[in-house]
Amino acid sequence: MRRFGAVLLGGLWGLAASATAQEIAYAPTPPPPPGSSTCPGGICQPEALSGLFEALAAAGAGGREHPVHVLQIGDSHTAGDGLTGKLRADLQARFGSGGRGALPAGPPYPGYAPFHVELAAEGWSTEVAPLHALRRRNAGFGLASVRGRAGPGQLEFRLEPGSEVRQVGVCGWPRGGGDGVIIDPGNDEPWPINLNPTSDDGSACITFPLARPASSIRISGVGSGATIASVWLEGDPSGVVVSGLGLTGATLRDLASRSDDLVSGELAIWKTTLLVLAFGTNEGFDPDLDPVAYERLLRDQIERMRRLGPFDMSLMILGAPDALRNGAVDGCSVDGQRAPPPSLALVRDVQRRVAADMGVAFWDWHGRMGGDCSADRLASMADPLMRPDRVHFTGAGAGWIGGVLSADLLAAYDAWKADAGPATGGVD
Repeated sequence: MRRFGAVLLGGLWGLAASATAQEIAYAPTPPPPPGSSTCPGGICQPEALSGLFEALAAAGAGGREHPVHVLQIGDSHTAGDGLTGKLRADLQARFGSGGRGALPAGPPYPGYAPFHVELAAEGWSTEVAPLHALRRRNAGFGLASVRGRAGPGQLEFRLEPGSEVRQVGVCGWPRGGGDGVIIDPGNDEPWPINLNPTSDDGSACITFPLARPASSIRISGVGSGATIASVWLEGDPSGVVVSGLGLTGATLRDLASRSDDLVSGELAIWKTTLLVLAFGTNEGFDPDLDPVAYERLLRDQIERMRRLGPFDMSLMILGAPDALRNGAVDGCSVDGQRAPPPSLALVRDVQRRVAADMGVAFWDWHGRMGGDCSADRLASMADPLMRPDRVHFTGAGAGWIGGVLSADLLAAYDAWKADAGPATGGVD
């Protein structure tokens, strides 16, 4: 037996030596197919997306004055822009690029690197919103969860080819007399923007068209400056925009603490077509979560967003994905030491029930990524789609799950369009 093994090893070694001149190209592990879902095609209540689908049909027919805008707000899954970046690429590949959309007025964390745009800050002061400040609404923050001081220094957005800017918008707060902000498109004269129209503390949102498309936008302060909460970069009015505004560690309570005044202004100038709520993971890791209070908060925020947003804005909840924590006994992971926190399933159940009751679309993220303990399976692949923490996706994983979401949305759109018939207009 030992001799046979030695001969076999020698034979294999000889084959390997004879093949040293050959190279075997690296082939990435194929991603898994989407998991099964409790929602047909991954989306429950797809009829709640009719406003989005009507806008997409009009974009395909070239009949829009402003881009179709999909805005996702949430936690670190959104902040990394991997999921939303893939959704942006897929929708723009089919319907055309409407620009880069809404962005924070400064990097929300070190190493912030969103897709399709480079953000460079020089001498620019950025403050990030505190987490879970629900006791009172903090008037200094909008949906981007940051505020930048337009004073000394500048903030520059450099766009990738195909994402050129045709219209710029800024939202913020006055800091006294004077224009406050200078917008420099690089290919024309700089524009002064008056964010200080009044002496009160009310927010202001201003948009203006550019004389010609620009590939970079620089923002700086003038006079007493201004406090900027967000920047809007719009391109072709017949295309699609996908914006992702996330805050690491955020929960639905953070959305609840944002200024009504500023949020209303942002949703209006961004002409938001679909608002995606992507919270739930951090709530699921809270051992003291009160599901009754969480349900009340979720209902309140859906009603609030409907009140503050455009009248025809659609809403969708991304159900909390699978995630695991360490320290489990007989857990579902391969090593038995990891399991989902108990509150995570409660969060997901509340989200699904509230969405059905309030006529909001619901995407079954948990099911589409593979269901229970899929976080461990995805992290254990030869080319992992989740990080070792079993909570966050790798770059490839975020792109994969973003592609599943975009495929589900487009399938629901195609089904809606087939049912709607010729009334939906041209070909896309």
